[in-house]
Amino acid sequence: MRAAAVVRIARAAVPSALSMRLLAETNHVRVLDLGRIGYADALALQRDTHERLVAGREECVPMTVFLLEHDPPVVTVTRRVGAAAHVLADDVLLARHGIERVDTDRGGDVTYHGPGQLVAYPILDLQRLGLKVHPYVRWLEQCVIDAIAPEGLRGLRDPAATGVWVGADDEPQRKIAAIGVRLSRFASMHGFALNIAPDLGHFGLIVPCGLQRPVTSIAAEVGARVPSMDAVKRRVGAWFCSETTRLLRG
Repeated sequence: MRAAAVVRIARAAVPSALSMRLLAETNHVRVLDLGRIGYADALALQRDTHERLVAGREECVPMTVFLLEHDPPVVTVTRRVGAAAHVLADDVLLARHGIERVDTDRGGDVTYHGPGQLVAYPILDLQRLGLKVHPYVRWLEQCVIDAIAPEGLRGLRDPAATGVWVGADDEPQRKIAAIGVRLSRFASMHGFALNIAPDLGHFGLIVPCGLQRPVTSIAAEVGARVPSMDAVKRRVGAWFCSETTRLLRG
């Protein structure tokens, strides 16, 4: 695994001359830091990267993981029946908070993304990795569980609700990370959102993931010991490099 400098992409389908930082890579996957980016620009980049991954499947072109923060903040609404009703704020109130509202093609329900939240968009060939959809989601949950462990946080799963939780006595009480993915032609898009130090008040504008349960962050759980965004990005980047290598070795 090695880190490099800056990657620039200039294609008609993606933001012009988008600058990104290469955090880590192997022969099979590269992890790119997009910094802060709007939702529409990140989605265009995901779709373009997904298209190129599928087209280059026979050549085993490298897979990609994008790490970023969404800015401006955004509420994303899926096509699930009833999801739109989980946006509690009208467009005027959202605008007052500087929050966009967009429809999305991922799975799940309503989700908030904003500064202080680490979003990971893995564009991976699940056929190559030998993963089906449910094991893939559990694999993403494990990434988050491992990423928050150095702060002494025990990430928990809830059999009834996708994502990662924390709580006393091993009870999944507070959600610290949401997961929503899309698979097309055995390749993934979208991913997870890990709350490091976002404005938790913004979650009160929605019913997060359609669940009437509290949301938390690393900062809310550990206070001054909260790690930097860059530190968590590097953990997550190293995890994807290590784990994709493990899966490819079979």
